[in-house]
Amino acid sequence: MALKKINTVLTAAFILFILWFGAEFILSPETTAPGFGLPSRPSGDGGGFLVVKGIRDVVLALVLGVLLVTGHRRALGWVLLVEALAAYGDMTTVLAHHGSVATAFGVHGLTATLMVVNGLLVLGETRKVASVPATPAPQPA
Repeated sequence: MALKKINTVLTAAFILFILWFGAEFILSPETTAPGFGLPSRPSGDGGGFLVVKGIRDVVLALVLGVLLVTGHRRALGWVLLVEALAAYGDMTTVLAHHGSVATAFGVHGLTATLMVVNGLLVLGETRKVASVPATPAPQPA
């Protein structure tokens, strides 16, 4: 399978995963929150922060989706690298608040690292395309 096809499938999988996870936080934050890895769910009006997290995830997925659909592969690679920082931030947040170490590394850290790998693969794919020398057009005789 061509590298471009593998990268496209990986990116599409990230988009669907992030969209699903974000939608879960928006639609049912009370049941999704424990899976985030923090030791307790916000109480009172604090539950609104979970919806904010869901909206963030949906927007991150949509940005990736737009770049994928429009064919902006180089930008897609860079955005995957930058958006991985959100997942590393989630991992750090869970660890800093004495949450589940397994969830911090196994969900957030793994997701972020896979996004970095996918981003680097896409950048590598686009670098190869950009470095192919153009052949001169034949000249009329």
